[in-house]
Amino acid sequence: MIKIKRQTSNVKHPISNIQYRVSLLLAACLLLLAACAPAAPKGEVIVYVAAPLSGFMANGGQTVLGGVKLMAEQLNKAGGLLGYQVKVVGIDDEADSDVAVEVAQQIKEAIERGDKVIGTIGHYNSGQTLAAMEIYKDLSLVIITPTASQVSITQRGYRNFFRVNANDITQARVDAEFLVNTLGARRIAVVYNDDPYGQGLGTLIADNLRDLGAQVPLELQVAVEQSIFTEEVQRIAEANPDAIFYGGYEVEAPYLRAELVEAGITVSFLASDGAFLSATIDDADGTAEGIYVSAFAPSPAAVVDKQWVREYREVDYRNPDTYSINGYSAMQVLAEGVKKAKSFDATEVAQAIRQLDFDALMGHISYDQGGDLKEQSIYIFQVQDATFVQIYPEP
Repeated sequence: MIKIKRQTSNVKHPISNIQYRVSLLLAACLLLLAACAPAAPKGEVIVYVAAPLSGFMANGGQTVLGGVKLMAEQLNKAGGLLGYQVKVVGIDDEADSDVAVEVAQQIKEAIERGDKVIGTIGHYNSGQTLAAMEIYKDLSLVIITPTASQVSITQRGYRNFFRVNANDITQARVDAEFLVNTLGARRIAVVYNDDPYGQGLGTLIADNLRDLGAQVPLELQVAVEQSIFTEEVQRIAEANPDAIFYGGYEVEAPYLRAELVEAGITVSFLASDGAFLSATIDDADGTAEGIYVSAFAPSPAAVVDKQWVREYREVDYRNPDTYSINGYSAMQVLAEGVKKAKSFDATEVAQAIRQLDFDALMGHISYDQGGDLKEQSIYIFQVQDATFVQIYPEP
């Protein structure tokens, strides 16, 4: 019998070799994708935005909320804060101090039931801020107001309160200098609201005007939400000023301006930051042209680009407005504090915020021990062609 020896080949099948290489490549890609993929969030942390979201000041509060939402969205896309997603919850204080206390109580209850609340952006107005701080001051919580400017808030020893805007000492000084040194006014009537913001600012501006050598022939208090000024216009006319300062909100300023113009009083009119909203123009019955308004933030057009505006529209479904930059900057301060502290502990975050030194859309951020900015800026706008145009400092 003849045995036939079977020969085996050492040549691998070309198709098998290709499949092998593809498998290795696929495995490598999967490992690479796994390494590059963001880690799953550890959970979520809550930031409340306490502001008027309904009623006569709703537009201002909503612009703050929109700015906070955008900053949170950008943080979340970058991995969140310390691995946690940021959840923004708007809560309506209705521009009412009693409601603001109820809001603060709701936030306190959320903390007590174990919700991971790291901060409150708010309140919008000084009166509501002062009322709510009576509760917030004892909570493990950081509070950053985007707009409240009443001086005493940062003089009460709070260890968990900060603001991203100038206070009214700075606003009164800059506004008085603008009236006297830029506009050349010598007799200024000072009109202000009957709330803590208006009363404090009215007193400060009158004092600053006198220090600059100007006369204040009239100091006049009006009511929040007042819309008829017949008696007040008569008293202003009798005082014969060459300029008028108004410390109040957009819900009164346009009606006061309209009645003044109707009475033939067309002297320079400067309103405080509370009137820096579109309603001051829209509700003035065509008389807003030429008025001046001071503000805590620069013109959005001067500090943001088209991409920022586009991203804002995606989270708020409208264009950014007056206080969008304030809300955005307040959320940025809170986030930077958390990052620096590497913790959500309110005491540690507050201490970290006091050590911050960076530039936000609002301007340079660094704090004194009371929670006020070391560098405070005021901007002045004029209504030109039915639009607020920044005139000081020149953008």
